[in-house]
Amino acid sequence: MSSDTKIKESILYNIWFNKEFSSPLISPNGEEIEILDSGTRNEDSGGPDFKNARLRIGNLTYVGDIELDRDFADWKNHGHNIDAKYNSLILHAALFNKFKHLYVYTRNGRKVPSVCLSTFINSEVISTLGKQKTDNVKSKNRLKCFDLNSSINESEKQKLLMNYGIQRYNKKCKKIFNRLKEIHYVNNLKIKEPSIGYELPQDFYERQFKRSELSNKESWQQLLYELIFEGLGYSKNKTQMNQLAQLANVNFLRSLGNGQSSVEKYETALLNIAGLIINEEKKIDDESHKYLEQSSIKWGAIKEKYDNRLMDSSQWHFFRLRPQNFPTIRIAAGAIIVNEIINNNLIGVIAKKLKEIHNLSVLVNSLRSLLVIKANGFWKTHYVIGQKSNDEIKYFVGIARSDELVVNVVLPFFSVYFEIFEQKNLSKKILKMYSIYEQKSDNQILSEVSISLDIKNELKRTVISQGMIELFRNYCSKNKCLECEIGKIVFN
Repeated sequence: MSSDTKIKESILYNIWFNKEFSSPLISPNGEEIEILDSGTRNEDSGGPDFKNARLRIGNLTYVGDIELDRDFADWKNHGHNIDAKYNSLILHAALFNKFKHLYVYTRNGRKVPSVCLSTFINSEVISTLGKQKTDNVKSKNRLKCFDLNSSINESEKQKLLMNYGIQRYNKKCKKIFNRLKEIHYVNNLKIKEPSIGYELPQDFYERQFKRSELSNKESWQQLLYELIFEGLGYSKNKTQMNQLAQLANVNFLRSLGNGQSSVEKYETALLNIAGLIINEEKKIDDESHKYLEQSSIKWGAIKEKYDNRLMDSSQWHFFRLRPQNFPTIRIAAGAIIVNEIINNNLIGVIAKKLKEIHNLSVLVNSLRSLLVIKANGFWKTHYVIGQKSNDEIKYFVGIARSDELVVNVVLPFFSVYFEIFEQKNLSKKILKMYSIYEQKSDNQILSEVSISLDIKNELKRTVISQGMIELFRNYCSKNKCLECEIGKIVFN
């Protein structure tokens, strides 16, 4: 069986759970592996594929977790070797194992047997399961109104989606405004965030903030910093990235000084505070060794200015992320952007563009290019510490991610900014830009909704795509069909 065979890991899960093997599994030591209990499928966002499995290997019975990968190399490529959630693994199984590796190593140093499944799987089984899975997915991904919404013409659907897109945008603006008030309030109380936890008193929610109170430069910088980091974190690490931005706040980073080495200082501080300056490799490449040495020296000086509140590496998700989206890469990008915020007046630069560039298409491209970050330094050739990547990373932040940052962060941030400082014409200009903005990529939700609603031509328009996300997350996925404007029409 060739490694080019198109098979999703989800099909492997079926094979494992149903024990669809053509012959008994054999361990690296030549002992038969008997699956007493396949385990429970792990539906969470991280960790092994099956929990609490029971295996008999030779004369010993093991209870623990199972990880299934398409290729043996995915163990490290997906960061499982540095993820504490895999410490209870009892078996690693890969469909392909080109170099016939026999073991994987967990973060806590345990040596776990790995088996190559292609030796034990009948190709007809894969073909059958693959067809079943495809059919199930096609049915599952359809919206409930799939066969009914054709009664609504496309222009009416677009109008409804635009309304949902504006609703989603306004929600973001409200969230940003509330966070700005919270940052200002907390700074005045001298509370360090995030502490064990605090609740703001009722007077915060009842208080009317004056414009003059919300003009503090550091508060706006901290707000943009948090929003950018949250955006860089995707769905799996956005909470962690936001927490990191609050721990290593702008006041702390500013205390490290500016100059040519500021990005390096920020990167060192952020990665150490995140708990990601670790090495789980038995042998490390020379560049990693040098990076660790330099980081240790720089962190030794930096931590004297820090209050020692650190995150743990187990908080971060590497599971099912493309290596380019690993937290390490995103933090390296974040260090560059926060340097622009603190030392190069990024807020002022963007505000100037919004004021002075009148051609909206030119303005869109200018904002988009501003947040594209080319890869450089150590992380250009490494996804994790200890092992050099096979291919160089070209961009820490590419066009697609830059688009999402502009749409989800920059535009609503400056809508709030200009509204507070009563520059209504500029806030209207931003809303107009939002309505014509076209993104370079889509995602699974957009693809599913556009197919179900039979709207494909307008998919790239941000206001439409954001409307689809709002529709799906707040109505379709929650079975609130009769509350949805489309559902009200087709189901009545």
